[in-house]
Amino acid sequence: MARPSQPNGLIGESGVFQHMLAAINKIAGYDATVLISGETGSGKELAARAIHYQGKRADKPFIPVNCGALPDHLIENELFGHCKGAYTDAREAQNGLIAQAEGGTLFLDEVDALSPKAQVSLLRFLQDGKYRPLGGTRLLSADVRILAASNDDLQALVNQDRFRADLHYRLNVMELAVPPLRERGDDIVMLARHFINEAACRYNMVQLELHPDTLPWLARQPWPGNVRELQNRIQREFLMCDGPDLLICDPAPESERRRKADRRQALLDAQTNTLNFNDAKQATLQAFERNHLIRLMRESAGNVSHAARLAGKERRALGKLLKKYCIEPEVFRGA
Repeated sequence: MARPSQPNGLIGESGVFQHMLAAINKIAGYDATVLISGETGSGKELAARAIHYQGKRADKPFIPVNCGALPDHLIENELFGHCKGAYTDAREAQNGLIAQAEGGTLFLDEVDALSPKAQVSLLRFLQDGKYRPLGGTRLLSADVRILAASNDDLQALVNQDRFRADLHYRLNVMELAVPPLRERGDDIVMLARHFINEAACRYNMVQLELHPDTLPWLARQPWPGNVRELQNRIQREFLMCDGPDLLICDPAPESERRRKADRRQALLDAQTNTLNFNDAKQATLQAFERNHLIRLMRESAGNVSHAARLAGKERRALGKLLKKYCIEPEVFRGA
């Protein structure tokens, strides 16, 4: 069973991952601004949370915000809040994200998505830690640690005049790189097993094992969506699986599937010379029965009595069917 390398949920034992954990441990001890880089879905927010909860601000708020979701015309209101009467609908004062994170950490995810106006607003705050709520008359000070993350290379964006160089310098006091999943070796299998355990608990279903043929498949994938993509794929395959082992295969390309004849028709064609209509019908019914029995065993965690109630059959009759198809209830128990 996969288990977190740290209590913050970061899972992995590969060299590059352990190197990142060591960097997190060191960075957490210094109360400086950090720029976290990494591909989408690689775990940048988990890394940010680890930095926060392993640092001296652990008992204070951790406030994450997706910068791409901040409307340009509301950026100052979202960050700094407003005073009563600051604008037409401001019927009462409201704290911004910076005030909510007081004493703790403000995590700016997708900071590269900030508009030029928003970049200026953030830069002013980073320069001296002071801000003025909309409609306010005096400057307020905030004790907040800033962690920022980006999917893109901020230096490249600076070179293209798409991101302010001075803001980049302010954010990049310390830097942490989160490795992509494809570079993490056997961590992929460890994570896959963890997500199987997670799905089994979430949906109250029987634990599954990874089929041996799934292991090389996991290693072959480029995983552009990284850990998040792996998690979604494992969950989908887990919910659709009918057997005790989770087997994942490469789907045929859409163009290839269109060129090929319907595989069910191909099967029937292949059977034409050896099976008559009744034989083909019987084979189809048996395949249905076996798949349905496996599904019943999974849903009942191998409890034959419960499975019989689900199927609306007598326990003895269901037991005979299980023996007929060599399905052992014990395989589905104890996960």
